[in-house]
Amino acid sequence: MIGGSLLLIFLTLFIVALYRRYGPVKGVLCLPVDQVPNRLLIVDLRDYNEINDHMFRHALHIPVAYIKRQLSSIPRQPLHVVAQDAVEKNIGIRLLRSYGYEVKSYSIAACDCQERGRTSRWNITKKSKTA
Repeated sequence: MIGGSLLLIFLTLFIVALYRRYGPVKGVLCLPVDQVPNRLLIVDLRDYNEINDHMFRHALHIPVAYIKRQLSSIPRQPLHVVAQDAVEKNIGIRLLRSYGYEVKSYSIAACDCQERGRTSRWNITKKSKTA
């Protein structure tokens, strides 16, 4: 009886952890960086070695692992998040929201929001343009 309860608790915690990492974040719009309104602060959550590919001027570069450490450097204004992939986006947006920041939109560096629509989920398999 106790073993079954512990197993159920463990499975519940495991599913919650998986959802926080891989489950989509609701209510956040996908926008290309060049269409981000000026009132939004761009926060680039990618690692420093990934920024070289697509550098965004006027962006605050804070990798996800350093958000808690650098909270004081993020102004309290609506944010646009740039991430390398969907997992980094989900973790970063949830973390920023937990500290009271308002995340209005996001961009995935390797994905054009125009290709997949602004409301659909980010697809991790990119379709070939020649097929």
